[in-house]
Amino acid sequence: MEHALSTHVLVNHRLNTVWLDRIWNAGIPKVEIFCARQHFDYRDMSQVNELGYWFRDAQLQCHSLHSPMFNDDCWGRSGPSSVVTLTDTSKPRRLQSVEEIKRAIEVAEKFPFKYLIQHFGVSGEEYSDEKLDAAFTALEDLQLFAKHRGVEILIENIPNRLSSAERLLYFSGITHLDLKFCLDLGHAHMMEGIAPTFALLQDRLRSTHVHDNDGKDDKHLFPLLAEGGTIPWKQTMDLLRTRESQYPLLLEVKDSPAFPNPIDAARQAFDRLENL
Repeated sequence: MEHALSTHVLVNHRLNTVWLDRIWNAGIPKVEIFCARQHFDYRDMSQVNELGYWFRDAQLQCHSLHSPMFNDDCWGRSGPSSVVTLTDTSKPRRLQSVEEIKRAIEVAEKFPFKYLIQHFGVSGEEYSDEKLDAAFTALEDLQLFAKHRGVEILIENIPNRLSSAERLLYFSGITHLDLKFCLDLGHAHMMEGIAPTFALLQDRLRSTHVHDNDGKDDKHLFPLLAEGGTIPWKQTMDLLRTRESQYPLLLEVKDSPAFPNPIDAARQAFDRLENL
């Protein structure tokens, strides 16, 4: 399968061209850039332009951007108002989130990427019809904005009551948004299971997030390298290979002291997955 790496593993470092060179030199042809402002500040034109100039002549492709989860540069520690979410039923707060996501999408004017990976609510969020209405209004606006910049929005399944495979298909079915999805394997493992999630979403999958956990906590472990993961990787890889032309195998893991060279560890994880 085609391989891609999320810069989530480098989120505690400022993203620069040295890191991108290292990813390419590890034999990884595609990247997903994680929009956390302490790492990649999509509002900072100096950083955006630096990466844009680099991508212009680089062989490494930017497959996707992960939409911002917070509008601050400290993982939301500045307070509840820093959370970026489409499901806020307060119109003023929701519009602030939409504008923040648009700032990230505008990066496509400096260097191209195919997909924006978007969460549907926040972790642990409960379901309500009002939240679906809010998300519909927000996504309708964002899809048009993204389309004009050559970007398609993919909705990621996350561990909450809004983002199960059935709920995502229901939402797509009652709207005219024709949604496509990013299958997060670790999140599916924590929810209804990888095989049932894949069975429901397989026709609409365009990207993946590959990482491991114990089925309870969202640990983003290196698959087949880190201890504590319980995903059945042989069966999972067999499933993914049935549709491998639709999406890359995109690793989204957390930095860990156990792996001081995270890009080399990512390469090892890809090799082990492919050798199953």
